[in-house]
Amino acid sequence: MSAVRRALPLWLALATVYTLVWAIGIGPAADVSAPEAHRLLGAESLVSDGDLDLTDEFATRAWRDFYDGPLRPVAGLTDGRLVEPSGLGFELLIAPAYAVGGVTGVRLLLGAIAALAFCLAAALGRRLVPEPWPTRAALVVGLSPPALGAAAAVSPEMVGGAALAGAALLALGVRERPRTSAAFGSAALVAALPWLAAKLVAPAVVIAAALTRWLRRRQRGVAGFVALEVALTSAVVYVTVNDRLFGGLTPHDLAGGGPTGASGAAEHLERAPRLVTLWLDPGDGLLLWAPFVALAFVALWLLWRSRKERLAVAVLDQVDVEVAAAFLALITAAVVLVATFLAPSIDGAWYPARQLVPALPLLAALCAWGLRFAPRAGAVLAALTLAASAVALATA
Repeated sequence: MSAVRRALPLWLALATVYTLVWAIGIGPAADVSAPEAHRLLGAESLVSDGDLDLTDEFATRAWRDFYDGPLRPVAGLTDGRLVEPSGLGFELLIAPAYAVGGVTGVRLLLGAIAALAFCLAAALGRRLVPEPWPTRAALVVGLSPPALGAAAAVSPEMVGGAALAGAALLALGVRERPRTSAAFGSAALVAALPWLAAKLVAPAVVIAAALTRWLRRRQRGVAGFVALEVALTSAVVYVTVNDRLFGGLTPHDLAGGGPTGASGAAEHLERAPRLVTLWLDPGDGLLLWAPFVALAFVALWLLWRSRKERLAVAVLDQVDVEVAAAFLALITAAVVLVATFLAPSIDGAWYPARQLVPALPLLAALCAWGLRFAPRAGAVLAALTLAASAVALATA
C-alpha cells in the first residue's frame, strides 16, 4: 500500500493533465485521425459482432460516429474476411472502454494507463537513485510533448511503454527476491507485449532473457520454467493466430512491401541514418522535443564510469544500480533498433517521436540518475521540455 500512496499524487497529476489535453481538444485528441479510426473500427467490430471481420463495418460506414473523413481498408480479404494489421491485444484492451463510453471512454482509459506508465518509471528510477529525483524525472518526461501526444492518442505505443516498465520492474524484483508471483507477473506482461504491437517483440525478448537468467542463477528452476512457459505459449498462440488471420508471423505481413517495408539485409541497413533522425530530426527527434531526455545519456556515462572505476567494490548496493541501469539501457536499445531498422516509417506527423514512445518510461528512470548528478543542467533541460510542451499545445 505504501507504494500505491507514493505513486498516487504523480498518477493524479499526470492523469488530470492528460484528461485536460483531451477535454479541451488540442493536440492529437482534437480529432480522430485515420490510424485511430482504423483501431476504433476494430473495437467497434469486437463490441458489435464479437469478431475482427470488418466487412460489415466498412459496408455500413460504421466509422461515421467518430471519424468524418473517408476510410478505406488497408488490406485485402484473407479467407473471405476483411482484417487489418492492427494489434489484436490493443483492440481487445480498448473494446470494453469503447462499449461503455465510446471514444471518450477509450481516451480516458489510455490516459490513465499513460499516467500509470510514468508511476512505474518513478519506481524504476528508485532502483537507481533516492527520491525526489525519480518522481521529478518521471513528471517532466510525462509532461513532455511526445508523452502528451501519446497519452491522447488511440495508439498502442504508450500502453506498450507501461507494459515494458511493469515487466522490467517485476523482473528486477525477481533478481533481488525470486518470488513466483513476481516472475509470473513479469512473464505475463512480456507475453502480452507482441499482442499490443509487433514492434514490442524485441524489447520483450530482452526482458524474458534477463528474467530467465536471474531465476536460473537463484536456483528457482520451477519458477523460471513456469515463467518461460507463459511467454513461449503466448508466442506460439501469437504466431498461430496471425497465420490464420493475416497469413504471416505478424499482422503487418498483410501490408504492401512486407512487415518492414524493406527486403534483404542491405535495404534494412540503409536505414542506419535513422539513428540520428530519431533523436535529432526537427519533426521526429526525441531530443528536440524533449531535451530533458538527454539526461539518460548522462546516466549511461555514469554507468560506464561506475564499471570502469569498479565502484561496486567500494560502494554498497552499487552493483544493483549498475545492473538496473544496464537492463533499462538494453530494453531501450531494443526499441531504438527496431525503430531504426524494422519500422516501415518513422514519420511522426501524428505526434513527435512516436516510434520511441514505448521507451519513454525507461528513459525517464535513467534520467533520474542523470538529474541527481547534474541538477542545475537538469533544471534547464526540464524548463526547455515543459516550454516545448506549452508551445506545442498552444499552437496545436
